[in-house]
Amino acid sequence: MYNQLKLDNQLCFRLYTAARLVTQAYYHYFKPLEITYSQYLVLLVLWEKDFMPVNDIAKRLILETNTITPLLQRMERQGLICRNIGKTDSRQRIVCLTDKGKKLEEKAKLIPDCLSSKLCQNGLQTQELTQMIPLLDKMIDGLQKA
Repeated sequence: MYNQLKLDNQLCFRLYTAARLVTQAYYHYFKPLEITYSQYLVLLVLWEKDFMPVNDIAKRLILETNTITPLLQRMERQGLICRNIGKTDSRQRIVCLTDKGKKLEEKAKLIPDCLSSKLCQNGLQTQELTQMIPLLDKMIDGLQKA
């Protein structure tokens, strides 16, 4: 067997596993809020800047609009967001938070620290977590350009 084909030598496996386990760890924090990880990401974008076109949300999350549209439809049915026709372009949909979506920000504010604390309890240092961000950003940027 080729050494580069061993599972233990695969960066992609580690990234996939870490992403899956992080999403799984968040589940317990999202359940009381009745949201999913994907919905949390959309909410993070809208908490930063409300009233955004669907295309801008998709770009921010590095997703296609056909991926995000069903997610936004579910969030609208849950009463978290509303989607309105754009004022200058009727084909454009502007997404905004409802009162319910805005109120979730207060309930969700401790979630990032909870996950960081959990990771630090298991041997990681806060500095190590912080150092991962630029490296992962560099990887994401490189993959987007490839």
